[in-house]
Amino acid sequence: MATWNSRGLRGSTLEDMINYTNEYYREKKLALVQKIPTPITPVKIDKDSSQITLAYFEKDSTVDYIGSVQGIPICFDAKECAKDTFSMQNIHEHQYNFMREFEEQQGISFLIIYFTHRNSFYYMKCSELKKYIDRIEEGHPRNFKYEELDSRYFLKGKNGALVHYLEGIQLDLAERE
Repeated sequence: MATWNSRGLRGSTLEDMINYTNEYYREKKLALVQKIPTPITPVKIDKDSSQITLAYFEKDSTVDYIGSVQGIPICFDAKECAKDTFSMQNIHEHQYNFMREFEEQQGISFLIIYFTHRNSFYYMKCSELKKYIDRIEEGHPRNFKYEELDSRYFLKGKNGALVHYLEGIQLDLAERE
């Protein structure tokens, strides 16, 4: 269980649910997706508990997860939001650039946004993310609202998949054809 009191562990509840889903997908041979650890350098370690109490990030991370779904490369990042307005400051330029370049290599990249107060998961395609980034460059606010999102991309749990993002991928692929 994550205990490090840092910004780096925000969203660990969502990540736990995604990790559980990824294990379910692996067992069912539907997908093989792994969490990418954020590289850190420990500065202080509590000798009694062997826990890191102070550390710094070595470099910018890319996305939280990377893998393959039935031979299709995927990558995605997991974000949590506690209200109906999602701040685009939660998306870092290097993350978006990685996702965009991943798509250029014929992969699928997306965000899973968990609106905690609604217990609602959203699959955001990279192309939709680009729309909001472009909108900021046109002078619009640095956020988007829950009501703006495409209702078809809200994810429901199914069987053993708590965050059933394969359905989002399936819809995403159908729209690309």
